[in-house]
Amino acid sequence: MSLAPRVVLVHRRTPYADALARHGTRGQAEFFLRSRGRELGDLEAADERQRDVLARVAAAVPLDWRSGRVERADLPRFLFAPEDVVVVAGQDGLVANVTKHLQGQVVVGIDADPGRNPGVLVPHPVDRIADLLRRSVSRPACEERTMVRAVTDDGQELHALNEVYVGHRSHQTSRYLLTTPGGRSEEQASSGVVVGTGTGASGWLASLARQRGGDVALPGATEDRLAWFVREAWPSPTTGADLTAGLLDGDDGADLVLDVLSDELVVFGDGLEEDRLLLTRGQRLRVGRSPRRLRLLR
Repeated sequence: MSLAPRVVLVHRRTPYADALARHGTRGQAEFFLRSRGRELGDLEAADERQRDVLARVAAAVPLDWRSGRVERADLPRFLFAPEDVVVVAGQDGLVANVTKHLQGQVVVGIDADPGRNPGVLVPHPVDRIADLLRRSVSRPACEERTMVRAVTDDGQELHALNEVYVGHRSHQTSRYLLTTPGGRSEEQASSGVVVGTGTGASGWLASLARQRGGDVALPGATEDRLAWFVREAWPSPTTGADLTAGLLDGDDGADLVLDVLSDELVVFGDGLEEDRLLLTRGQRLRVGRSPRRLRLLR
């Protein structure tokens, strides 16, 4: 007997909740913000809008389905099941945060604050949630998006939807030997390497490409290609700055390889520095296309 679908509602703590946690009471939080020309009421209104969205999603779950809820901070400790339907209520970035923990489950993106989010990954209004849940389990038409994977020589892996960063934990000088899929190598000293996807091409990758004058054509949203950039490479008698950007075509073996020459480097994905891999001198890291993909219900 197959299990009934489980709806897992993913959200993040609001700035209003953070303010209360930081200052202890609503009055203290309001005094702190007002003394600096800000109003707590704006944060409170946004918090109420999110509460309303979460309640409406929970109410739309069919009675014979199961349900669960997880906050962003608890994602690394949450166990997703194959039959889960993952409803992300929040910002586009929250989809990226949850995707690295999934294995092909359908994701339904709900815009919890319309007009304030681009809505690329959370395209649906909450009033469509009942129909979206029904569609999610009946051979749904999903938009599949490429992910990026970093793999260490001792078998550790990290997956990301937008990009992975490799470098010093405080963004100081990183030293490594970089090797492209074509076999070109260069010892470098830089402030790190970023490898990203077509989804990430509207974020950090776009900023890096703009700084370079747009000489690298970034991948489209659903393309398999990846783009990579070296940040602030420093030429010296022992390091070069010629191999600083390029594309990975997505084929098997089309990885960027970094051999660590610093005492320690970190690898993290989608801006979550607390969820990282640690590399030490002599280790090798390969970065390329992930076998996982985001399946986003459209």
